[in-house]
Amino acid sequence: MTASTTALFVIDIQHALAIDSKERIPHAERLVAAAGEVVDAARAVNPPLIVFVQHEEKPENGCLVRGSEAWKLVFNPDQGAPNELLVHKTTRDTFESNPGLADTLKQKGITHIITCGIQSECCVESTSKGALAAGFQVSILRDAHSTYDDDGKSAIEIERAVEQRLEALGAKVVPYKDALAQWKSANALC
Repeated sequence: MTASTTALFVIDIQHALAIDSKERIPHAERLVAAAGEVVDAARAVNPPLIVFVQHEEKPENGCLVRGSEAWKLVFNPDQGAPNELLVHKTTRDTFESNPGLADTLKQKGITHIITCGIQSECCVESTSKGALAAGFQVSILRDAHSTYDDDGKSAIEIERAVEQRLEALGAKVVPYKDALAQWKSANALC
């Protein structure tokens, strides 16, 4: 058995953004279902590294306050699973909030990061850019990230614009169902 060189980042799928009927993104049900499939598939392959990212903010800046119901993750690392990490952040970019994270991942042999989660144009895009800047290959899972409608654009339009911007920087855009089939076939995240 060889270790995977790929890590899955599950970014900010938290109660306020995905579950709370007053605060959640418009496509929360689709996103939660897709992310659930992604996490389950990643856990089934040999041996995955899954990084669960949890955003926190001060009460005056938003509702994702440490310890609150809104702050809780929808998907959590399995207790005792050595290849599942919980990483907290206070900025959009997980790598900026955790300066040693890139080195830690590289020491584990990680060269490729796959991203999914909430909000496409905020933390998913910023973390993907941070991974690219740190020298990782990056793939973003189409239909496994989403956001709010904003500035006259639908969440879907924003998702596609984020994918185009990341692709222009060298990231790959992979429909999540295609990724699941590849992982199953290879018995590894790829």
